[in-house]
Amino acid sequence: MPYKAGSRLPHERASKLGHLDVIKSNLVNALIEQFERPETHEIDSTISWLPIEEKASPLRLIFAVDGSIQTIRSDLPPYKELSFIKTALLRLDQYAIKKLDPVSPHPMALRDIMSDSAMYHSTVLPLKGLRIKGQSNYDTVRGVIYESLRDQSLNAEPFKTLKWLAYEKWTPEQKKSSPSFQCPHCKEDVAGLLYDADEGYCEHCNGHLYLSDMIGFHLEMSEDSAPDSVATAYMLIHETLLLFTGIRFFWESKKFKILGSSLFIKDGPLTLRSQYSKLAIPIRRLFEFAKNNNISLNVIGQEKTGAFVDHLDLIARKAPIKSILLLDNEYIRREIQHQPERSEPYGSRTNYGNKLFVKLDTYHHMVISVPTGEYKNTKAINDLMGIDAILATLPTILSHRYECGLVPVELANGVASLSSYPSAAILKVFAEF
Repeated sequence: MPYKAGSRLPHERASKLGHLDVIKSNLVNALIEQFERPETHEIDSTISWLPIEEKASPLRLIFAVDGSIQTIRSDLPPYKELSFIKTALLRLDQYAIKKLDPVSPHPMALRDIMSDSAMYHSTVLPLKGLRIKGQSNYDTVRGVIYESLRDQSLNAEPFKTLKWLAYEKWTPEQKKSSPSFQCPHCKEDVAGLLYDADEGYCEHCNGHLYLSDMIGFHLEMSEDSAPDSVATAYMLIHETLLLFTGIRFFWESKKFKILGSSLFIKDGPLTLRSQYSKLAIPIRRLFEFAKNNNISLNVIGQEKTGAFVDHLDLIARKAPIKSILLLDNEYIRREIQHQPERSEPYGSRTNYGNKLFVKLDTYHHMVISVPTGEYKNTKAINDLMGIDAILATLPTILSHRYECGLVPVELANGVASLSSYPSAAILKVFAEF
C-alpha cells in the first residue's frame, strides 16, 4: 500500500510500469480479452417466460412511497455529521394519471397532484460529534428516532402503523407482545414489550426502552457515533411504515373494497435486511391472514438498480413482449448470484415478496416484488397476491421520461428527493448555525 499524503508531503504514487509483469500471464490475457468483449447473454432454453393474460381490470387508486437522504459533514475538526432524511407517500387515481402526458407532463398538473395528494416526513439524525446535553450520541440518536417516528405533522400515523405491525393488531384478540430484541443498555435479549406499549423497561437491567428499539437501529451504533447505514435504515423503515399506513387505514376503517381496488408501490424491493428483518415476519403474517380471509392486498416493490436489474437488462431484449418470468431460488442462485445452493432459500429470512421479471413492450421491462403471504419458493404465478390486477395496472402507469419508469414512483421521488446539489449545499449552510 502507498503512503498517504500528509500536511507537508504528497502521497506516494503507484508505478506506471508495474502492471507489465502481470499481463505476461496467459490467464490474465484471456480475462482481459473477455473483459473488453461486449457482453451477450443468451436466454436459457429452460427459462419459461409466461404471456401476460388479461384477466382483470386496472386498479383505481395508486399509492407510492419513496425516500431520500443526504449526509452533511463539517469541514473542520472536530468533525460533525448530520443526515437529513425525507420520505413521501403519494396518492394517485387513474383519472389523474390519464390527464398527464407520459412524455412531458405539464408542471402545473404535477403541482396540483402533489399538493393535493402527497404527504411527507423529514427528520435529521446526529451521526457524529452532536448530542443532547447529558446524553451520549448513542442515546440521542435512539431518542431522535423514537420522536421522529411519532412525527405530529403526520399525526404519528407511521408510529401507529409500527405498533399495528409489531403487535399484529389485525388479530387483536390474541394480544401479542412485540418481537423480542436486544436491550440497548445491557445487550441481553428482551422478550418483547407488552401489547400496545409505546415504551417499557428491560427485564434484566431495568433500562428504559422504546418500541423503536425493537427495530434494532442501536445494533449498528457505538457510544459516540453512528454510521451512515443507520440513517439509510431509518429511511427504508419509514418508507415501509408509510406504505403500510395506507393499508392500515383502509383495514381499520373496514373499507376492504377500496383496499382491494388500490395498488401500493414501494421504491425498492420488498425486503428488510439484517436485524431489521424481524419486521418482515409480521408483514408476511399480515399478507397470509389477508389471503386466508379473502381480503385483497395489492403491493409491489420496484427495483431500479442492482444485480437483478442488470441481469434483466441482458436478457430482456430476447424475451417476448407482454411476458413475465417468476424467479425461484434455483434460478436466482445459479443465474444472478452465481452461488452454490444453500441450506436456506434466497430471501427466506428477509423478503416479504418474490422477484418477478416483467416485459411490457420494447422499451419497458422491470424487476418487481410481489407478496405471497408466508414465504414460498414458488414457481406458480397464482401464488403471487393480486398478480392479475397488478399486471393489468402496470401498463396504465408507465412513464416515458425515464428508463422503465412508473409515474407514481417518479412523482413520489419528486416529493421526497434531496439532490446532492444544490440541496446538500443549502442544508450544509443551515446546519452550521
